[in-house]
Amino acid sequence: MRWVRALSAALLTLGVAAGPAAADASPSPSQEESSAPTQAGTSFRTATEIEQGQRATASGSTGDYLYWSFPADTGQRPTVRATVKLPETHASQTWQIDVYDGLRRRQACQYGAQTRTAGADTSSVELACVLRTVRAWSEQWANDPLPGTYYVRLTATGVATADLGLPVSTAIQVDSADIGGSAAVDGSLAEPLVPGIASKPEEEQEDAAVLAGLEPEDGWASGWWSDRWVWTAAGGILAALAGVGGYALTRGAGRPSRVPPGA
Repeated sequence: MRWVRALSAALLTLGVAAGPAAADASPSPSQEESSAPTQAGTSFRTATEIEQGQRATASGSTGDYLYWSFPADTGQRPTVRATVKLPETHASQTWQIDVYDGLRRRQACQYGAQTRTAGADTSSVELACVLRTVRAWSEQWANDPLPGTYYVRLTATGVATADLGLPVSTAIQVDSADIGGSAAVDGSLAEPLVPGIASKPEEEQEDAAVLAGLEPEDGWASGWWSDRWVWTAAGGILAALAGVGGYALTRGAGRPSRVPPGA
C-alpha cells in the first residue's frame, strides 16, 4: 500500500539524518605524543592548556599544586583521569583531583575515584572524575557545568613532613562522551566561560588578554541546534503518516460495496 511505502521511506530518511549525528559522537583521535604538554601550571592563571583526548605529563614534587585547563562544550560529559607515579620510598599519601569551571566554581563529580590513598608500598595511584553534562544555559543561581574553560587541580593531602618535596611524575587525560539532544535546553550563553574574554565587551574582546586560548575543534556550539530537532521532525512525520494510514484503513472498512446497475 502507498502509506506503507511512505512510512518505509520516512524511516529510511530518519536513519540517514541521525547517522551523521551518531558519527560525530565518536571521540576524536589523540594527538601525537610529541606535541603533548610535559609540564603543569602552579595556579589557575598558569594552568597548562591541553586538548581533549591528549595525554599530558608533568613532573612535580609531593605537596605541589598542579594545574591544567581544557575546553568543554555543550552536550559533552567530560571524564578526567590522572595517574601519579610515586617514589620508591614514601609514607601513606592521599591524592585528589578537583575540577573547576571558567568561573572557578568547583564542579562535583558524578562518579569516579576523585580521592585515593596510596599506602607505603604503593607505586602509583589512579584518579578519575566524571563531570555532569555541560549545558548550553543555566539559571544564575545554579552550579551547572556551562561551556567554556575547565581547570583540573591535582595535589596530595595529608602528606607526612618527611615526604614533602619528594619527586613524582603525573599523567592526565580528558575525554568526553557526546550526550546529544537528551541533555539539550532552551537558551544559550552569549559567550563561553573563557577567563579573560567572557567578561569583556564585544568591542574589547580582540585585544583582551585571554587566559585560556583553546576551544573545541569545530568551534563553540551555537546553543540552539541539537539532534533533538531530528527526532522531533521525525516524530511529526511518523504521526502524520500514522494519521493518513488510519484514515485509509477506516475509510476502506466503512465504505459500502458497489452493486452493479440492474442487479
